[in-house]
Amino acid sequence: MDYLPIFLDLRGRRCLMVGGGEVAARKTELLLQAGAEVQAVAPDLGDGMQALVDAGRTAYRAGGFEEADLDGAQLVIAASDDRSVNARVAALADLRSLPVNVVDDPALCRFIMPAIIDRSPVLAAVSTGGASPVLARLIRGRLEALIPAAFGRLAALARDFRQDVQARVASPAQRRKFWERVLTGPIAEMVYAGRDGDARESLTKALDDYGDGDGATGEVYLVGAGPGDPDMLTFRALRLMQQADVVVHDRLVSRRVLELTRRDAPRIYAGKKRASHALPQEDINALLVRLAREGKRVLRLKGGDPFIFGRGGEEIETLAAEGISFQVVPGITAAAGCAAYAGIPLTHRDHAQSCVFVTGHLQDGTVALDWEHLVQPRQTIVIYMGLVGLPVICRELIGHGMAPDTPAALVEHGTTADQRVFTATLATLAENVAGAEVHAPTLIIIGSVVTLREKLGWFETATEGQVNLDPQFRIESPNE
Repeated sequence: MDYLPIFLDLRGRRCLMVGGGEVAARKTELLLQAGAEVQAVAPDLGDGMQALVDAGRTAYRAGGFEEADLDGAQLVIAASDDRSVNARVAALADLRSLPVNVVDDPALCRFIMPAIIDRSPVLAAVSTGGASPVLARLIRGRLEALIPAAFGRLAALARDFRQDVQARVASPAQRRKFWERVLTGPIAEMVYAGRDGDARESLTKALDDYGDGDGATGEVYLVGAGPGDPDMLTFRALRLMQQADVVVHDRLVSRRVLELTRRDAPRIYAGKKRASHALPQEDINALLVRLAREGKRVLRLKGGDPFIFGRGGEEIETLAAEGISFQVVPGITAAAGCAAYAGIPLTHRDHAQSCVFVTGHLQDGTVALDWEHLVQPRQTIVIYMGLVGLPVICRELIGHGMAPDTPAALVEHGTTADQRVFTATLATLAENVAGAEVHAPTLIIIGSVVTLREKLGWFETATEGQVNLDPQFRIESPNE
């Protein structure tokens, strides 16, 4: 270990900044955020540093560095553009045993300024020992994505209750278990959702009830997994996926997304195909209740968005009726994700001013849709689960007045490496798709916006694969 990571209390402490440029301004901002009193020394100031001086936030002496500037300083940063000046600052500070940092010169440093993730009072710092500040910033970026913005408020809540918990829970091992449950369970999620008052009430009750038996009820996370690409998951979705004790997932959740759940969490398949349900909906509802009552954190993982043709509303109705705590995490619905990856805007001022989502499930050989309202000018129609009913859909739309040459597209396995996009007309799409061995999940898009794909189709180009067939019918795949 080349450097010992420490956190300095600089509140009210005098710190010396040698330099007046933009780098010096950035470092000064960090010192001020830590409560330091900053004295800047430089022949002249850049805009950033001048603004700090004008606002009265930083003291300033115009001129070159002098040894007397070190008097009373607790920490020194040399950020001038003259290496000889920086070296002299470092040498004199070292003689006084003052911690000194020389910007972009690790050999002269006695401490390194890390990349910081600030969730005060929670702080995380990343350093490469000066070897690669850019790499440190990249690592910080990844950590920023993984650490919720509300972590600081959660830490403050724990700080406020710390003495009460110590007084009530005598055993250190039991205290650890108590805090683990608080900091990873429903109380923490309340804080993340901005419900700090509810979190305090729940923590108070949990402490009051301590010793009455563990019997804590779990929670259900109803999470949208998006259309397939794991990069489209929200930060909240990923966090809950990695902390859940058990996973109940649908058929349309992609394998790559499912692999991001905890490896030790059992996975229960509750998928549905047409006329083939692994579990009836009522049994899924009951399963979620049972698992939560066992004290488990249950991840209910659904393809796309749970509230768009995902029956999520039915599931949380049951949870609410049974008094089970739950939260809903929206996902990118297939219409938005697949259309974007296919290069087809769902609305465009030259083509469509409205967009309608419908489901194309067959019922007794028919598709029960309000055809008259679908056949409207300047409107995009997006049809979920319409692969089997595609011939009926095309026939009924034409029969109710839609032009047979209306552009239409079918997206198979959208947003994934297996994506294929079929474009044709309303009159020819069903026939052309019939011979292409297409499998769910698919999405159908109908309207003149489909013509924009010719210019805006970016995903296939970016993944280096494209096959163009007949001008009215194309199959394009990134893997071909």
